[in-house]
Amino acid sequence: MEKNNEKITIILPAYNEEDALKELLPNLKTLYPDYKILVINDGSTDMTVETCNQFSVDVISHPYKMGNGASIKTGARNAQSEIIVFMDADNQHPAEDVKRLLDKMGKGYDMVVGARHSSTHASALKRFGNSFYNKFASIMTGNEIEDLTSGFRAVKTDVFRKFLYLLPNGFSYPTTSTMAFFRSGYAVTYVPIHADQRSTNTSSNIKILNDGIRFLVIILKIGALFSPMRLFLPISAALFLTGLVYYGYTFITVSRFTNMSALLFISSLMVFLIGILSEQISSLHYRDSSDQ
Repeated sequence: MEKNNEKITIILPAYNEEDALKELLPNLKTLYPDYKILVINDGSTDMTVETCNQFSVDVISHPYKMGNGASIKTGARNAQSEIIVFMDADNQHPAEDVKRLLDKMGKGYDMVVGARHSSTHASALKRFGNSFYNKFASIMTGNEIEDLTSGFRAVKTDVFRKFLYLLPNGFSYPTTSTMAFFRSGYAVTYVPIHADQRSTNTSSNIKILNDGIRFLVIILKIGALFSPMRLFLPISAALFLTGLVYYGYTFITVSRFTNMSALLFISSLMVFLIGILSEQISSLHYRDSSDQ
């Protein structure tokens, strides 16, 4: 696969990453002098822009902090290359691994994701959470997913742009884009990487409570985006069986059909109908994206 500045753009979403960029940018420019490097400055208040200018890389600035996903969308809209590599600007992703992702892209894949080793996650809670999401998403998609939330990935630009309207402005763009590629039948694969700890002294923006809420949203989004009936049908069946068991119990004990049994049966039917409706809406989303 030919690799020059017309083929490859490395996009770095950055918010107050002055110190990390001082290490990352010269490393990238040394390893990949012919690639275009584009930093999306998400309303930084430090010297992020000045650091980028120091190393002569292109910068697009948001007027205020809009979110990681918004930065990804800005970068994708402005890239002129056939392939985009997305990396975190905090120096967690080894610059040397860009080549490994691109080599895999040369084998016909539409998206190649850097799958982090489990030891990368600082806390046991995050390790458990990511393992759970990966397994859940694998069941939902029928494809093995090694790292659902990794932001280090190479994609075909024209394919990725089809799903920009689906991507959130926050931190869950990796989940959404991965599900969208699988849902639409594009080829996705993984390359194992070992991500480093953050090189900056700033604490993570994601706290334990926020993690829990975000993870719940991710799980629901997986079901809604990829295959709603795989999510709603088991819930509907569980409600129906619970109602059936409870009806059997009340019939034996008091010889009547109770309001609780009726509520469970009605809830089962409502969840089932919501699943059918969600399936139709999901199909419309991906039909529209394939026509773009």
